[in-house]
Amino acid sequence: MTRMVTSLSALILSIVLLVSGNAFLMTLLGIRLSIEEVSPNVIGWVLVCYSIGFVLGTLYVHKIIGRVGHIRAFAAFAAMAAVVSLMYPMAVSMIFWAVLRVLSGFTIAGVLVVIESWFSSRATNANRGALFAVYQIVFYLSAAGGQLIVNVGDPGSFLPFSLAAILLTLALIPLALTRMEAPAIEQVHRMSIFKLGRESFSGVAGALISGVMIGGFYALGPVYATLVGLDVARTSTFMASAIIAAMLLAWPLGRVCDRFDRRRVMFWVALIASASAVGVGVFGAASLALLTILVGLFTGLSATLYPIAVAITNDRMDSNRIVAASATLLLSYGIGSVIGPITMAELINIMGPSGLFYGNAGFLVLLAVITSYRISHTDDVPVEQQEHFVPAMPEASPVLSELDPRNTEFHESPEVEEMQEELRQAG
Repeated sequence: MTRMVTSLSALILSIVLLVSGNAFLMTLLGIRLSIEEVSPNVIGWVLVCYSIGFVLGTLYVHKIIGRVGHIRAFAAFAAMAAVVSLMYPMAVSMIFWAVLRVLSGFTIAGVLVVIESWFSSRATNANRGALFAVYQIVFYLSAAGGQLIVNVGDPGSFLPFSLAAILLTLALIPLALTRMEAPAIEQVHRMSIFKLGRESFSGVAGALISGVMIGGFYALGPVYATLVGLDVARTSTFMASAIIAAMLLAWPLGRVCDRFDRRRVMFWVALIASASAVGVGVFGAASLALLTILVGLFTGLSATLYPIAVAITNDRMDSNRIVAASATLLLSYGIGSVIGPITMAELINIMGPSGLFYGNAGFLVLLAVITSYRISHTDDVPVEQQEHFVPAMPEASPVLSELDPRNTEFHESPEVEEMQEELRQAG
């Protein structure tokens, strides 16, 4: 396994540079818009355009990749993402920035499809679970690290935007120099959301509301922090700790999900996350330590809603439909990530900074009600028949679902067999 990860070091380095640069830019934009005294509802409409672009990207970038190849497509997408980051400070116009956010979301979806295709093509039935975990750990740590870079330079100047462009451009170099052969890429098929909802309404609802929570917080968390008086350094720590909490809570919640009925776990997670959100709304920034703990609990639990939704759905799916169902759940999450920033921004505009967390609490209570209704009106899947819980990550393309260890339809590529032979000979 160590040799396999080493062989993917160029790919992992590109992920670190790309994700940290993109996460840094997302937080930077929220801070910059707050400095410009743009109203929260307008900020929500601008920043939600990233989610729109990302969803469109996951639907259409495979056509571009299939036409020009992985490396050329990756170079084009990463270069465009870097160019977009340099264009923000040229004109602080909300329409202009909205267009740039759509382009940014589309291009980031493109590079993730390329990277995840490479990861999937190098996986075997023996190691794909470990590679799946490695990818997610690297992704979360890079996103958290990207928040801390916000401390570099004045958000009102060109410097931080230039730094984001540098990171996104540097992500090109490792893959441009790699000797790995580009994998074949196939479009991932989806089930209809309505069809999947009939089979697992709790799963679809959980994925959608998870998108509302995470999409709303990542877009407007920096705005909230600025409005309650946190400086740039504390805002970056505030955002980084929320991302780390999401990673750390995935494992213990997974253990719980393997021992109890998952819909009941979702019910309690939604209620506790809702209570945490209300706590943030009530106490605000009166105590930075309490704020960090409550926000960490809220974001950590909200982030686990998506993998719980995937687990609930997969328990009711045949193995040959898991990838299609996962792709549909990602689409549901994407729709939620569009709803979240718009709704929460309006609530901030009406209720003040606490509106972000009161609104989230309301959506979480709605999910608890839906889950409770489904528990009382449909049969449970016996715990002993549940699939093993896998902490799936929503900030990904549908390609990553092929690596899911629960996908028994996974087939190793010929390139993997050749690489394994080369590693054996090198050893």
